[in-house]
Amino acid sequence: MRARLEKFGLVALGALLGVMLSLNYPAIADKDSKTQLPLDDLRAFAEVFGKIKSDYVEPVEDKKLITEAINGMLSGLDPHSAYLDADGFKELQAGTQGEFGGLGIEVGMEDGFVKVVSPIEDTPAYKAGLKPNDLIIKLDDTPVKGMSLNDAVKRMRGKPDTQIVLTVLRKGENKPLIFPLMRAVIKVQSVKYKAPEPSYAYVRITQFQEHTGEDLAKALKTMHDESNGGFKGLVLDLRNNPGGLLNGAVGVSAAFLPRNELVVYTEGRTNDAKMRLTANPENYSKGGARDDYLKNLPADIKAVPMVVLVNGGSASASEIVAGALQDHKRAIILGTQSFGKGSVQTILPMNNGTAIKLTTARYFTPKGRSIQAKGIVPDIVVEDAADSGFYLREADLTRHLANPKDANTPSAEPIKPAVPEKDNDKDGKSDKDVKTEHQTPVEPGSKNDFQFIQAMNLLKGLQILQKK
Repeated sequence: MRARLEKFGLVALGALLGVMLSLNYPAIADKDSKTQLPLDDLRAFAEVFGKIKSDYVEPVEDKKLITEAINGMLSGLDPHSAYLDADGFKELQAGTQGEFGGLGIEVGMEDGFVKVVSPIEDTPAYKAGLKPNDLIIKLDDTPVKGMSLNDAVKRMRGKPDTQIVLTVLRKGENKPLIFPLMRAVIKVQSVKYKAPEPSYAYVRITQFQEHTGEDLAKALKTMHDESNGGFKGLVLDLRNNPGGLLNGAVGVSAAFLPRNELVVYTEGRTNDAKMRLTANPENYSKGGARDDYLKNLPADIKAVPMVVLVNGGSASASEIVAGALQDHKRAIILGTQSFGKGSVQTILPMNNGTAIKLTTARYFTPKGRSIQAKGIVPDIVVEDAADSGFYLREADLTRHLANPKDANTPSAEPIKPAVPEKDNDKDGKSDKDVKTEHQTPVEPGSKNDFQFIQAMNLLKGLQILQKK
C-alpha cells in the first residue's frame, strides 16, 4: 500500500511539473528563443523530492521542501539574491519607509554566520557597540550555523522591550563578545545635519530611504537660510551607510550636480535592466518635475566646496553617490575604500504574497567604472583608529559577481593616508593594548571624529596633519 502511495505521489508531482512546463515554455521561448528548460534536471528534482517524501527520517511538508528549494536556488546565485516570504517582504517594505521593529542591524550571510554589514545609528545594536563585519555566531543559546538568513532575522526581531543575547566574533578579539540587547521599534532618521562652524555644513545620510532626497533638500535649505550668506564648505558623510533605494541616491547626487548630468547607468540582460539615470526629477521624484523637491534649493549649493566621507561600510547607493561626485570632480572623496557592491537588486513580487530579490544588473559610474567587488578608492585616504581596522568587503563574499572591468586598476591614485597616532597611557601601554569589550562608538561629526576633522581641515585649505 505504501509503495502505491509513493508512486502516486511521484506521478502527481510529475504531472504538476508537466503542467508548469507547458504553461511557462511559450512565454520563455518568446523572451529568448535560445532558452531551453532543463527537462532532465527537473526530472531529477522530482525524483529527489519523491525520495525525501518517502524515505527521510521524519515527515516533511511539501511547502517546506519547495520553499527551501527556492531559497537554495536564489542564494546559490550571489550574496544578494534571496527569497522573501510574506513576513520578510512586509519587513522590507517597512524598512524603506524608515520604521521597523528589531535591533537596528543591516546584516548579510557569510560562511553560515550572520555578518553585520552596518549597525544603524541610534538603535540598540549601535549603542551597544556592534561594528561592521562582526560575525554573529549565536542568538541566545541557539547557534546560527545552519540557519537561513531569514530565520536568523526573524529570531532577532520581536516585541519591543524583550531581550536577546548575541554572541559575536570580532577580528582582533581572543574570545567571543556577548551583547545583551533589548529590542525596540526602530525609527531610522535618514538625514542628520548641523553647522559645525559658522558657514560650514555637515550632513550625514545613514540610509537611502523613500524620502531621503526630500529630507536632504529640507536640511540644506534650513542650514543655508541660517548661514547668512551661504556655505564656505560642506561635508557629506556616507560612512557605514549600507545603501537603500536607487532613486534616493540619484536625488542626493542631483542636489549637487548640474541638471541632466549622468549619475549612474546600469547594464543587464533585459531592457528594463538597462538604464541611464541623470540629475533630472524624472529619475528621482515620483511626480517628476511637478514634485521636484530640489527646485527651490539655492543655486550656490551646486558649487559649494565638498568633501564626501566613505569607509568600508559604505555600500551600494552610497557608492553611487560617491562615484558620481568623484567622476564629475564635484567633491573630494576622503576616508577608506568602500565596500564594493556594484550590483542592482530588483524586488519581484510573487502571486502568493512572497517576493524574490534578484540581482538583475550591474551599475557603473558616469565614466564607466564598475564598483563591483572593488569599491570607491578615495582621493585622500584617511584611516580612523575608531574603526575596527578590518572590513569584510564584497570581494570577500562567496559567489560574488566579478568586476567586468580591470579590477586591478585603481580608480584614482590616493594621497598618502593620514592616521591618528596612538596615545600612551600612564603605564606605558598604547591604547591598542587596552581592550574594551563594548566601546561606545565615536559620534560622527564630533570633535573626536578624526576623519571629519580632516575633512574640515581640507575644506579650510589646511594641511592634513596627524592627530597629536
